[in-house]
Parts: sequence; structure tokens; C-alpha cells
Amino acid sequence: MDIQGFLTTHQLPSSYAEIAQKWFTPLCDRLIKHQDGAKKPFIVGINGSQGSGKSTLTSFIEAYLSSVHGKRVVSLSIDDFYYDQSQRNALAIKVHPLLSTRGVPGTHDVALALSVFRSLDKGARTLLPRFNKATDNPFPREQWPVIDEAPDFIILEGWCVGATPQPSVELKKPINQLEEAEDPLAIWRSFVNTSLAGDYQTLFDKIDYRIMLKAPSFDCVYQWRLEQEHKLASKALDDRGGIMSDEEVANFVQHYQRITEHALRHLPEKCDTVFYLDKARTITEQDVNE
Repeated sequence: MDIQGFLTTHQLPSSYAEIAQKWFTPLCDRLIKHQDGAKKPFIVGINGSQGSGKSTLTSFIEAYLSSVHGKRVVSLSIDDFYYDQSQRNALAIKVHPLLSTRGVPGTHDVALALSVFRSLDKGARTLLPRFNKATDNPFPREQWPVIDEAPDFIILEGWCVGATPQPSVELKKPINQLEEAEDPLAIWRSFVNTSLAGDYQTLFDKIDYRIMLKAPSFDCVYQWRLEQEHKLASKALDDRGGIMSDEEVANFVQHYQRITEHALRHLPEKCDTVFYLDKARTITEQDVNE
């Protein structure tokens, strides 16, 4: 694998090569071992909160498995299955205004995701959905990548991948200011929880190997998201359209807090490999539960 080319493509520091060699290359070797002899695509799920590095890890696994082992790999993000604005606005009118904001379970087209997985499993010609966050809508279908044969691996990454619903009694008390002010009757969070308990679990049950990049706390998630926004702002000094203020970031991440905290508590025990991150997003240790 051309690690230098990978670092350049993804604008990563040279120190990432050492991290990859220590943690991620052995992970890829474990995946190869598990996939050996599989008669259908081997599905890898990657969970990580915002800013945890799951997209980069997904890219590394894809590059390593394809270049070193000659495997066909399809990478998908749960983000690519978001409903378009009009569909979310319809949900906002019908169920709760907070559903106009993409992110939480209930704002993804899970039926489409399941259809894509079925098609890939059969080796049929498959269009891979892609979502454009700049326009807050999916890219036109003619711009979606096309796969013509069954892959050896499918990677599904996302902040809520593998997450499980909460007991309904836990939904009663608001956990942040957003829930208290904008969802006092728990209508939004109940809808989100019910959605997560439905077809999302059907989708997540397809995963053969689960990986988690575990943040130390939700407070870190806010700080990481803030860093991302500050970097965007520094690159767009003349055009700050779409850049969120610190206050807007704080409000935005509250949409994700409940499920993220629940996943931080309960998901590690369900994962095959857990990478524990510190506040600087450095991996400090791992648990391999195969």
C-alpha cells in the first residue's frame, strides 16, 4: 500500500502512518481472516461520534484491503441515505419541527439502504447513493457511483451505526436545553427512538464485524465539532456562508447527544474491536472481542 499517497490524498500528517501501522493494519488483517471463505459480501460496521475519524478509517481500510489483498470494497456512509429537504420538511410538519434537521434516526431512507445492500449481495448492478451536505440534498442519481459486481467487503460507517434504542422510560427526562425547550412533550425523541428500534436494527443486524472509535465523553464531541467548524471558517474568510457560530454548533450537536451518550455506554460490549480515544483523538488502547 502506498501510505505516502494515502496521507497526501487525505491531507494527513506523517504521524498517521505510525498510527495505521500500529492499530489499523492489524485490524485489516483480522478482517481478512474473518472474510476468508465467505460466500457473500462481508459487512463491516464502523461507529464513531462526530469528528472521531471514522471516515478516514473507512478510507484506510478500503485502500489497504484493495491494494494489499486485491479485494473489492464498497464504502457507504449512513449520511448518504438522508432524506432530501422536502421529505424532511414533510416529517417536520407531520411529526415534529426538529425533523427538518438531518441527522437523527427517522431522517434516513433506510428502505433505500436495505435495497442497496440486497442488490450488492446479489451482485446486481447497483447505484450507490451520495448525499451533498452543501445543498442538504442527495446528489442527482446520474452522479451516483455504479457497482457492477458483488464486492468482497461492504463498509457502513456512521455516528449511529449499530446504536440501539433506549427503554421508553429513559426518554421522559430531557437531557439538554434543546430537548427541554423544543421537545417538552418528548414527541421528537420518541419518534427518533421508535425509528431506531425499527428498520435501522434490520440494517445493523446485517453487520458481520463491528468497530467503534470511542470518544471519552460527549463533551469531547462538542469540542471536536467546534474544531471542524473553526477550520472551515479559517478556509473561508471571505465567504462565511454556512459556517456555524460556536453557539450554533452547541445547539446542533445537542440533536446527537442522547443517542451518542447511549452508544458510548452500551455499544462497546457489542463490538468486535473498540478503539479508545483520548481528548486529542489519539488511540490509547483497544479491546478486541472476537
